[in-house]
Amino acid sequence: MNSNVRVRFAPSPTGYLHIGGARTALYNYIFAQQKRNAGSEDAGKFILRIEDTDAARSSDESLRLMMNDLKWLGLNWDEGPDFVTLKDHGDYAPYRQSDRKDIYQKYAQELLQSGKAYYCFLTDEELEQQRKDLTAQKKPPHVISPYADWPLEKSLAHKNAGNRAVVRFKTQHLKKDYILQDLIRGEVKFPSDMVGDFVLLRSEGMPVYNFCCVIDDGLMKISHVFRAEEHLSNTLRQMMIYESLGWKIPEFGHMSLILDEDRQKLSKRKGAVACGQFAEEGYLPEAVINFMALLGWSHPDGKEIFSLQELIEKFSTERLNLSGAVFDRVKFQWMNAQYLRALSGEELLKRCKPFMKDLKIPDDANWQVRAFEFLKTSMETLADVKKVFAVFDDAKFSVEEAAVETLKLPESKKVIQAWLEFIKTQKDFLTTEQFVQSQENIKNSCGVKGKSLFMPLRIAITGQLHGSDLKPLVPFFSVSSLLERAEKVLAQT
Repeated sequence: MNSNVRVRFAPSPTGYLHIGGARTALYNYIFAQQKRNAGSEDAGKFILRIEDTDAARSSDESLRLMMNDLKWLGLNWDEGPDFVTLKDHGDYAPYRQSDRKDIYQKYAQELLQSGKAYYCFLTDEELEQQRKDLTAQKKPPHVISPYADWPLEKSLAHKNAGNRAVVRFKTQHLKKDYILQDLIRGEVKFPSDMVGDFVLLRSEGMPVYNFCCVIDDGLMKISHVFRAEEHLSNTLRQMMIYESLGWKIPEFGHMSLILDEDRQKLSKRKGAVACGQFAEEGYLPEAVINFMALLGWSHPDGKEIFSLQELIEKFSTERLNLSGAVFDRVKFQWMNAQYLRALSGEELLKRCKPFMKDLKIPDDANWQVRAFEFLKTSMETLADVKKVFAVFDDAKFSVEEAAVETLKLPESKKVIQAWLEFIKTQKDFLTTEQFVQSQENIKNSCGVKGKSLFMPLRIAITGQLHGSDLKPLVPFFSVSSLLERAEKVLAQT
């Protein structure tokens, strides 16, 4: 094994990148980056390996989507498929399991030759009957194969005669406990009789997950494996295979599950759980990284907002939690809002561009930057740009139902008429000072104050009873827009 840290993220390209998978990638990535920052570039490597032996469900389209999500999050891999061409780069290629079948066959043959594995010719019907009989006897439903002790030559002759066989790993002679020093859970003991003889290769020659995982991790010199606790049950089989090959076992850390608000395993029926969906909904990748980091880990100083670089500096396996982490969508949105509001108006404009299609606002970059600086406190996601900026769209302007009663008051008509007369004397855009002075003039000329003054003005400008402070807002409207709106509202008084 290489003394340097080598970690991997090994997704199956069968769908979207779930938040749980993204968190696994994140913890592995920051662990490698931390070691790299403390030593040479080779001290920490993050490998992307693709588990695509399920040919029916795997696709290059899904692979590209998952890779795009990793890139969006900034989790760039050192070895694995190229983001553009999908061709492998790295010293341990190929990185796609579908291209490594010959490698798996080689090590399966090695285990067969050494007598640690065997060809099993039990049919599905025979296996099912065995399970039923053992269950009725209240015994573990482990496979009892009459072929376990057949000489390899006899098994090969039987197989070559056209009989279908799987390759099974022998476990019956392993009478001991396997001890795992888990980086998160501490000592975990696995009695060898927890499993029976398990499959390494299916009858069509396709390797199973546990066998692929060991061969790939061993040959790629993976030093540490951080994965979800649901994989803990696979560890015994993998430890047995490592031992049989004489390979050193990586250090494992099994992370707690991500739960929904009902403390059930997070699923998409409770809302978005995929990174691609978060991007489409206007979440910032740095906010997603920050939020994911806290789903199972805590900052040593109790901080909730921190950068990826600070996360790399502060991360330690000792602060990974055993208990499940609840995906709090309200907190997620709050955290995203903090990141969004910390952006400059110019940067926020840049990030919002994909969400601004069909948005009717002045085609003036300076105006847009200033507007974003002002209105970003009303946004929680980038997608909110349409809702927040809709106030400037004259085509969508209308008086909300709640404001109709206010317009019927006699003071309202006087205020709006006075406002309209003032606007007619102005050009282009009002300044804040001009608007403040106009309010004072209307107050004096109409003999109104308080709500009787401010509410009719707000309705004449935005069509609403409540909203942002008018003083900084009004200078963003052109005089022609204010005039058109005032005339429309006056007609309803």
